[in-house]
Amino acid sequence: MYIDVYAYIVQLCKRLTEKIDHGCQIKDVQAALYELCWQGVQGNLKLDLVASVLGEMMELRDDMPSILADVFSVLDLETVALEEKHKRDHYIQLVGACLIFVPDAILKERLDPETLESLGLIKQAHQFNQKIVKIKTKLFYKQQKFNLLREENEGYAKLITELGQDLSGNITSHIVLESIKSLIGCFNLDPNRVLDIILEVYESRSDQDDFFLSLIKSYMCEALTLCHILGFKFKFYQEPNEETPKSLYHIAAALLHHNLIELEDLYVHLLPLDSAIVEEHKLVISEAKQIARKLVMVVVPSDKSEDKEKEKEKEEEKIAQPPDNQKLGLLEALLGIGDWHHAQSIMDQMPSFYATSHKFIALALCQLLHLTVEPLYRTAGLPKGARGCVMHPLKNKRAPKPAESFEDLRRETFSMLGYLGPHLAHDPILFAKIVRLGKAFMKEYQCSEGLDIKDTMETLLSCFLSIADQVLLPSLSLMECNACMSEELWGFFKLFPYHHRYRLYGQWKNETYSSHPLLVKVKAQTVEGARYIMKRLTKENVKQSGRQIGKLSHSNPTILFDYMLSQIQWYDNLIGPVVDSLKYLTSLNYDVLAYCIIEALANPEKEKMKHDDTTISSWLQSLASLCGAVFRKYPIELAGLLQYVTNQLKAGKSFDLLILKEVVQKMAGIEVTDEMTSEQLEAMTGGEQLKAEGGYFGQIRNTKKSSQRLKDVLLDHELALPLCVLMVQQRNGVVFLESGDKDLKLVGHLYDQCHDTLVQFGGFLASNLSTEDYIKRVPAIDVLCNQFHTPHDAAFFLSRPMYAHQISSKYDELKKAEKGSRQQQKVQKYVAACEQVMTPVHEAVMSLHPARVWEDLRPQFYATFWSLTMYDLAVPHAAYEREVNKLKAQIKAIDENPEIPMNKKKKEKERCTALQEKLQEEEKKQQEHVQRVLHRLKLEKDKWLMTKSTKNETITKFLQLCLFPRCIFSSIDAVYCARFVELVHQQMTPNFCTLLCYDRVFSAIIYTVASCTENESHRYGRFLCCMLETVTRWHSDRAVYEKECGNYPGFLTILRASGFDGGQQANPLDYENFRHVVHKWHYMLTKASVHCLETGDYTHIRNILIVLIKILPCYPKVLNLGQALEYRVHKICVKEKEKRPDLYALAMGYSGRLKSQKVRMVPENEFHHKEPPARNVTPASQQNGPGTTGKPATAMMKGEDGFSEDGDRGKDKSQTTKPVNKANTAAAKVTTSNGNGALNSIKTIKERDDKEKSGKDKKEKKEKTPGTTPETKAEARREKLREERAGKDERAVREGKEKTPKADRDKVKAEEKNKDDKTKAGNGESVEPSRERDAIKESKSKEKGDRSAVAGCRKSPVPRSDVADTERDHKRRKLDSHSSPSHSSSVKDNSNDPKESASKHHLNYNSVARSKSRERELEKNELENAVGRCKEKKEEKERKERKRDVGVGEREVSLEPKRRKDENGTNSSKNSQCESPCDSPLSVEKEKSKRSKSSSKEKGDSAKPERTSTGGKKESRHDKDKSEKKEKRDSSGGKEEKKHHKSSDKHR
Repeated sequence: MYIDVYAYIVQLCKRLTEKIDHGCQIKDVQAALYELCWQGVQGNLKLDLVASVLGEMMELRDDMPSILADVFSVLDLETVALEEKHKRDHYIQLVGACLIFVPDAILKERLDPETLESLGLIKQAHQFNQKIVKIKTKLFYKQQKFNLLREENEGYAKLITELGQDLSGNITSHIVLESIKSLIGCFNLDPNRVLDIILEVYESRSDQDDFFLSLIKSYMCEALTLCHILGFKFKFYQEPNEETPKSLYHIAAALLHHNLIELEDLYVHLLPLDSAIVEEHKLVISEAKQIARKLVMVVVPSDKSEDKEKEKEKEEEKIAQPPDNQKLGLLEALLGIGDWHHAQSIMDQMPSFYATSHKFIALALCQLLHLTVEPLYRTAGLPKGARGCVMHPLKNKRAPKPAESFEDLRRETFSMLGYLGPHLAHDPILFAKIVRLGKAFMKEYQCSEGLDIKDTMETLLSCFLSIADQVLLPSLSLMECNACMSEELWGFFKLFPYHHRYRLYGQWKNETYSSHPLLVKVKAQTVEGARYIMKRLTKENVKQSGRQIGKLSHSNPTILFDYMLSQIQWYDNLIGPVVDSLKYLTSLNYDVLAYCIIEALANPEKEKMKHDDTTISSWLQSLASLCGAVFRKYPIELAGLLQYVTNQLKAGKSFDLLILKEVVQKMAGIEVTDEMTSEQLEAMTGGEQLKAEGGYFGQIRNTKKSSQRLKDVLLDHELALPLCVLMVQQRNGVVFLESGDKDLKLVGHLYDQCHDTLVQFGGFLASNLSTEDYIKRVPAIDVLCNQFHTPHDAAFFLSRPMYAHQISSKYDELKKAEKGSRQQQKVQKYVAACEQVMTPVHEAVMSLHPARVWEDLRPQFYATFWSLTMYDLAVPHAAYEREVNKLKAQIKAIDENPEIPMNKKKKEKERCTALQEKLQEEEKKQQEHVQRVLHRLKLEKDKWLMTKSTKNETITKFLQLCLFPRCIFSSIDAVYCARFVELVHQQMTPNFCTLLCYDRVFSAIIYTVASCTENESHRYGRFLCCMLETVTRWHSDRAVYEKECGNYPGFLTILRASGFDGGQQANPLDYENFRHVVHKWHYMLTKASVHCLETGDYTHIRNILIVLIKILPCYPKVLNLGQALEYRVHKICVKEKEKRPDLYALAMGYSGRLKSQKVRMVPENEFHHKEPPARNVTPASQQNGPGTTGKPATAMMKGEDGFSEDGDRGKDKSQTTKPVNKANTAAAKVTTSNGNGALNSIKTIKERDDKEKSGKDKKEKKEKTPGTTPETKAEARREKLREERAGKDERAVREGKEKTPKADRDKVKAEEKNKDDKTKAGNGESVEPSRERDAIKESKSKEKGDRSAVAGCRKSPVPRSDVADTERDHKRRKLDSHSSPSHSSSVKDNSNDPKESASKHHLNYNSVARSKSRERELEKNELENAVGRCKEKKEEKERKERKRDVGVGEREVSLEPKRRKDENGTNSSKNSQCESPCDSPLSVEKEKSKRSKSSSKEKGDSAKPERTSTGGKKESRHDKDKSEKKEKRDSSGGKEEKKHHKSSDKHR
């Protein structure tokens, strides 16, 4: 059995041994041997058998004894721990048996000394242990090598010699390493000390990187040891005032770069600590902010604080400088050898831009960037002709690879620039290289196509934008006055769209300066410099200050311009000097200035309206003015500013249109003003050269380049049409969308600004855009109106130049087709060109209005009116001649001026001569054009108006759709409208009633004036002035009238008697009747003006004053009308002096000019022929004023017209009434040919001659009457009593107000106001109830054939001399009906003309019926208000007595001769306030008797009539008391009304 086990074990060990040879592990053999030996120790196998097996196995492998010794060592430890001694004994016996083939030395190494003693290998275990300790001590602790050089100087000397030998030959690191090993062994040199010496030699020979790095790599085995040695070297230099050598940084960087040591292991040996670096960075930031705060704030330090600061500075100087920043030194060395990876790791552990804030680090990084971008810069960025500095690449193969393409820049270059940040300022050359690479990229980007390339390019574009934001612009801020870099950067930036640039400028201005300590200081210093310059900037030192501004702006333009703009917003007188001082800026600075202006305009913290909310803020006006001046003078891109205005308009904000207005005015020289002189306006009707020379206030020269710039930017960015359409839409938006909480004055101002800017901008486009560009951008008229919702006036304004361009182009084409054609053929070709161009327009305008409109007007007429301009209608020869004469005078002055150099004289003379020739050529060209246009109109006129429609409808549509919308569009259009009406008249256009057109224009101006804005009032006034000029020319000379109007269809009228139904015959209106009509028009203008002036409304008063100023050359011409206006305007001056100064200034200006015109005014009888009083009673329907419809005309009340037309009361005593038959009593009426209007009170020529003769006789008789008559003395007494009474009334009213409680006063005021309103309504019927009843009774008691004739002539209105006296006279003379000026003829519609003349009785009956109802209403109101007036009865009675006394004196002088009135220059009573038809004249004796009779019956029965008026009418005492009470209320009501207006003004 043992034999089998033995064989099996031997066989197993053999197999295991073979497996080991084939790659099996030794552990398996060890396990097998261990198992075999363990079986023997346990006694399972015989020890001799185990020993023999082990002996045979020793032959299988050479290292088998060592393996067996390891097994014995394990068993030794296990058996010692066992409790069974026999197992220990078995183990000892087994090892003893194996001593034959296991060497003793191996067993002594691995077995325990006690086991060795048991085996007999050693004598005593204790002695053996002592011997081991001695050997180990000698081996490990006894020095056998030398560390110090002095200990073994020969060995170290040889070592240094070996390392310092010349390495240029075949010496390699391997050969030197063998020599070093020999020296270490021979001289027992310390290996670590040898390594240290190798590093020191490497420091001194740092150029031999390859040799030493290879030597160190092969010498050492542990990186940590080398790192510790380097750390101890750095530690040595960490003492104060010690400087670490750069060579040490170099070898450390080289070892890091070649991965011989780790950065984390070395970083802990370096100072300062990271926490100290962070604290230092925070301290630098706080110091920078403190410096900035000191520069901005004005600090007055005390003496103590100054001393403390000095002591602190001394203490800081005493403190020793801290040791070098070894981390930054190592970083510099890493950057120097090109190890960007480790350098980036170091910078990441520091605050942002802390490392590069040290100049040496920034320069090292810049040098690395130079090497990186050099190949790409050579191929793409180097300008032509430039050689550039040669850059040698790094020999280090591990350094960043140079960029060969723009895509390579993304690899490491952009990252390096990002870490560099604003400190690129230290290397302007690298700055220029990066900028030039950016320019090259942008050019390639603009040419790139394809999706893949586009995506890559977009990524690179975002990278370049980031570099510009984070590196280039901050670096520019830290450069000192480097204009070249600024221009270089603009070459890059100008390739970006403006919104990219403005975003960069915004980041630069608002964020960059707060992110870096250095930039914080720079910002404060720039503000301080700007403040210093702006304090000293004047017109005299513009040049010196401009240079200083230029120096500041090269580096920090955003900060400088922000401060300058803030100063300009406060002080607008700085605009001129600032603009002149900006001539030293770079192109980039100009672009930054544009951004800063837009940012200032868009500042949300600024209010664009003043605190009163009625005017635009002055800061916005200042910035707008600056925009115009700067953008004109300097080449600044306009796209951003124009887009800003466009965006504001899209948002419904029209304030910023002021900017566009200023820019167009300054850059294009196009002004928009309604204050043009007549000469300027005349020049504006000519060609472009005449407009530039004589059409504007300021002669803006050299606008060609600036106009071209403005045009180019509008076309390039497609802003021309959007701006026009937005302005057109915003006009209505101002009124209907923005006006909710805005003052009416501001709304009007914004509307005017929007409209004026539209006119200005449209004029610029029309004069600067080519035909193709204009036609390409402006859509058709129907598209503009229907799709863009453009009002028709603005749509035609935009389309008009297009039509002119198209007609001109078509005409040129037709001329070229047939060269050498005659003038007549040219005209025919022009007409043909017009037909071809305008025919589509005629069809397009059909959709603009309903179909019924075209029943009265033809589209041809409508389109012709809207498509023509003043340039087409007339040639301003006088303006051309005036400008030519100016140029001749300039040439003469140049010749006579000896101070001008000859060459300059020559240039100026050539310029003036060239302008003169251009003007003459332009005049000739316009003359030919006007002739062609007039010929075209002559051919078209017969097709203009529909013959089937009434003239009234035609004129209505013409006024509504053509004349009124265009006359307020612009000043030129106002003149055009007036001239077009005259032209249509001169062309003898069928179915056009000129007389009716003029009548409609002059007769109803109140609503038009009230609905105008301020500027529209100027234009409307100019339109009326031009219309009046034509009328005045016809009125002034019979020959001119007969020539221009006599036989024209526009002046055909129908003369018919009012008593006949038929027999209409169209006749021309004769000259005298036309003069009557003109007087009527003047009267209607006066009536409307007085109404507007007395409304108290701001808009009414302002607009009518503007209109009156404009029409002053032609109106007023009649003396009494002028006096009426003068009185009202004087009231405005007195009333508005303190309340509304702008109205006061307008009224004072007009008042002064009106007084200067007084010498040119004529009495009414000279303005038109006044007829003597008629001998028959004129029907009331014929006596009514213009526009009446057969009803009794209303008397003009105090608050409306304030002037009366009294009957001729001072006629001769012997003059008696004569009965006439019905045919003679009917007055002749003049009606227009279509029966639409009538001219009242026109007599035959024979009757007129008789009246002229009788008038002359009366005049001569009056001139013989002496001036010193009793009536004159009575008049003087009357004036004195009137003044005393007015003063007493005023005091009484004031005292009454003071005594009355406030509640009662309010109640009484309300009652009086209601009473006044009802009284005015009653007076509107102009019939006094009691008089009406008396008149009816008297008329019934007489026969119709025996009626007295009522005088038909009336006096002209005059201003009131005294308000109280006027009211008294008004109450005393209750008039029956309202009349127009004497013999005024009106043009009325056919519907307004009565077909039959009504009888006087019938009319009186109607008026009496109305007067009775009015009387009942008044009496009822009297009873209701009687309780509230109880407290005033006593004062009223006393006032009645005074009024009676004064009334008696007034009656005595009421029939004063007409002679005295003529001498005073008026034909009506001073105290008259309302108009009255003339009653039948009575003799003076009869008048006096009636007055005495009435005075004697004052205290009689109240039911009896108290007195008889001049017309034979009576008035009861009750009615008189009522009239006196009403007068009292009126007097107090006037004050109440003033108070009400004042409160309403405050509310407004």
